[in-house]
Amino acid sequence: MSNRTDHPWWERGTVYQIYPRSFQDSDGDGVGDLAGIERRLDHVAALGVDAIWLSPIFPSPMADFGYDVADYCGVEPLFGDLAAFDRLLTAIHARGLKLLLDFVPNHSSDQHPWFAESRASRHSAKRDWYIWRDPAPDGGPPNNWISDFGGSAWEYDAASGQYYLHAFLKQQPDLNWRNSELKAAMLDAMRFWFDRGVDGFRIDVLWHIVKAEGFPDNPPNPYWRPGITERDRLIQQHSTDQPEAHAIAAEMRAIADSYGERVLIGEIFLPNDRHARWYGTPERPQVHLPFNFQLIENAWDAATLRDMIAAYEASLPPHGWPNWVIGSHDAPRIAARVGQAQARVAATLLLTLRGTPTLYQGDELGIGQVDIPAERVRDPQELRQPGIGIGRDRSRTPMPWDASPFAGFSTVEPWLPLNPDWPTRNVAVQEHDPRSMLTLYRRLLALRRAQAALAVGDFRLLDAPDGVLAYERRHGDERLRIALNLTDAAKPLPFAPDVLLSTLDPAPDGVLRANEGIISR
Repeated sequence: MSNRTDHPWWERGTVYQIYPRSFQDSDGDGVGDLAGIERRLDHVAALGVDAIWLSPIFPSPMADFGYDVADYCGVEPLFGDLAAFDRLLTAIHARGLKLLLDFVPNHSSDQHPWFAESRASRHSAKRDWYIWRDPAPDGGPPNNWISDFGGSAWEYDAASGQYYLHAFLKQQPDLNWRNSELKAAMLDAMRFWFDRGVDGFRIDVLWHIVKAEGFPDNPPNPYWRPGITERDRLIQQHSTDQPEAHAIAAEMRAIADSYGERVLIGEIFLPNDRHARWYGTPERPQVHLPFNFQLIENAWDAATLRDMIAAYEASLPPHGWPNWVIGSHDAPRIAARVGQAQARVAATLLLTLRGTPTLYQGDELGIGQVDIPAERVRDPQELRQPGIGIGRDRSRTPMPWDASPFAGFSTVEPWLPLNPDWPTRNVAVQEHDPRSMLTLYRRLLALRRAQAALAVGDFRLLDAPDGVLAYERRHGDERLRIALNLTDAAKPLPFAPDVLLSTLDPAPDGVLRANEGIISR
């Protein structure tokens, strides 16, 4: 790829995800809030990222902790109010950071006034704002679709004698984006926040928002077996990734572009060829960044990652910019997946690949496995399908700030347990430790800012010994090489070292130590 000089901020920069319930409690209720986020902004700014993405902050009954929205143009009182939001946005911008909100277009809460009106009568003006269907001939659900949280994706409403669709909990009825009035209302909600000054959106389950006409049954998944989530019994052929959804994404993009340099990040879980379509075309673009979760989904070994990176890069359209994620509020912690030693290698990989990286709060501390006692489980996904490893509470535990009671997160017991090693694994402890995970993240992000080759340069895979992933980044005359040892044995370094950074300083010449990553001129 040729070197470009016109990269917008969202290509040059790094995104940091904050889960508001778990970042900082300012009012002593054990739950994080907007004022708490504002209080901790200096940590985010010092980290060296460029933008903050907030998981949903809208009014919600919290059946799915904010992903069941009861008002798209307000703030959940648990987190604050619109005035608190405006103060936070001003404080974020004052630090030179951007703010992205989490937009949830596939479904609302069943407590949203729209749904209350839709449910009131078959003849309601908003009946068609949601997806209602008559029962099957046997009186059961209209088709075989399964909710992502298990069980039928249809809920029977005895008062009207019809079923409504919910891809997730029954408290999250799906919106009908084929209805022009509903679409207009949702796009107006995006404009509301753009008018308020936000810099973009991460769009939740974007590939879900349109369903196939006629609602045919989804085909069975021949690879399903017990122990896998019930959702995966079927292939979601007709309930997701419909062609009409791309036109809606293009309308969202047109709105974003009308506000200047704004960004849309779409949550998309699809194979590379279908994933790439969500960029749209240069003439009719869609989202700027279809989220790429492949570092989370693939085995942690050099050969697998090399093949995956090559295939992903090859799948991108010429106008498409890559992006990478190793952690989120839905995924297991990277340090829990690969261990503390490899978590340092993973940080180096994330921040040196070509494309926009997204960090998740707490990964910069190396928070690892957090076991949630049965009586403390809050995640509806785990409560509905326990014991198969799909619980998300483990990634949503509160940020540990210091060694004071409740880790400085709150003055009372937090809504979820802290990581068990919080007295020694917290921001205050790692702040001035030159070998800490926090220091490594800060060094990597500073290097990324200083070296255009890392931020926006070209990418080329290099030959390397088994167990080592190596590649080159180049921008103009600037050339850097990265070698990552994904094993616990020393390996030959595949190029002459002129080391800018090692995950295990100091770096010996000519040898890549076990679990070491280096960046070299």
